[in-house]
Amino acid sequence: MTAVLVTGATGTVGRHLVRQLIDAGHDVRALTRNPANAGAVLPPEAKVFAGDLADPAGLAEALDGVTAVHLTPFEGNASALVDVIIRAGVRRVTVMWAGFSGPTEEAVRSSGLDWTFIQPMEFMSNMLEWTESVRSEGVAREVYPQARNASVHPADIAAVTARALTEDGHAGKSYDLTGPDVLTVPEKVAVLSAALGREIRFVERTESEARDRLRARGVTEEDIDFVLGWHANPPKEAYTVTPVIEEVTGRPARTFAQWAAENAGAFR
Repeated sequence: MTAVLVTGATGTVGRHLVRQLIDAGHDVRALTRNPANAGAVLPPEAKVFAGDLADPAGLAEALDGVTAVHLTPFEGNASALVDVIIRAGVRRVTVMWAGFSGPTEEAVRSSGLDWTFIQPMEFMSNMLEWTESVRSEGVAREVYPQARNASVHPADIAAVTARALTEDGHAGKSYDLTGPDVLTVPEKVAVLSAALGREIRFVERTESEARDRLRARGVTEEDIDFVLGWHANPPKEAYTVTPVIEEVTGRPARTFAQWAAENAGAFR
């Protein structure tokens, strides 16, 4: 049994990671800024701690006895965080990237820890942004419809991360994670339509509409440029299927059709 601290525990991947680690018999500490909300998404076996990676000094209790840590992107002093993790006796660290290599990756790479970088392409769960319009209008709206990518199931991201945190053989590796299907947006809409058993119309958003939508969510102009630029012209890695999920976990990556079937209720 490994004692693992999962940061971002209530997030899209974090909740899957906590569940999978507990199911495998590990001692899981779940770090979140809002512990009062954790009970709605995390299993009762998880030990929930309030904390923020930007305040490493406040993590002592959560790190006590922990030997492996999963880190999510954050704004703060990455070197100070890594120092606290090392002093706590942690040996393994996984880092969920934010689409680029930043201070956290640099601090972890030079730390002497056994690190693994988790680098997923677009999450299948991003399509949940369509839920309101699909429910009310039968419409999915998105910008750049012909952009192709091999989106990945969050549970598969969690499965690879869980192996890297609890098994030997993953240190010093960067795992590019994709699903098995390279699809355009209209093709995803068609798959979702099949899962729902009714037609969903696709309507293309303009770039201006997409920018306004992100601004309304409080996204910075810099991040808006990055997100829209990535979708307008996806890097080759986004639409090149990799075998990493099957190689690491021993089973094929989940398809978008599987994700759509699992989440059909959210669109009804």
